[in-house]
Amino acid sequence: MNFQVTVLKILVSYPDGFAVMEDLKRDMAILATSGRDWAERTKRLAARVPDLDIFSQGLVERTSGGWKVTAKGAAVLEFMEARPVAQSIRASLVNEVIEAVSEPAPVPPLRQPADRAKRRRERRERRREARERARATAS
Repeated sequence: MNFQVTVLKILVSYPDGFAVMEDLKRDMAILATSGRDWAERTKRLAARVPDLDIFSQGLVERTSGGWKVTAKGAAVLEFMEARPVAQSIRASLVNEVIEAVSEPAPVPPLRQPADRAKRRRERRERRREARERARATAS
């Protein structure tokens, strides 16, 4: 299983592309144990962008309590998932994506305290829901 492709796939599935570490670890564990299909799929996707490095290329940013996929990260994942095209067109697309990825990531704006409180409430709510689901399945 390709870790970096899996992280991108998980993050784009969350609202705003942000996932707390607990959720990210849980989803990674589910996918890692889901069988050979997922490992083969991530290997195929990773082969389309061989020098993939989600952090140094600015595809994923670490924020307090979790990770968030950037617009550039979503674009690279979309490119990886696109249907194969003619070899000459594919080569030019790969070069364009790599050039776009090589540009330095812009400095994100400072988050407002209200935004932080909202994320904290959402995290608490997700944890509460997870505990309730765990209790329901345990009984």
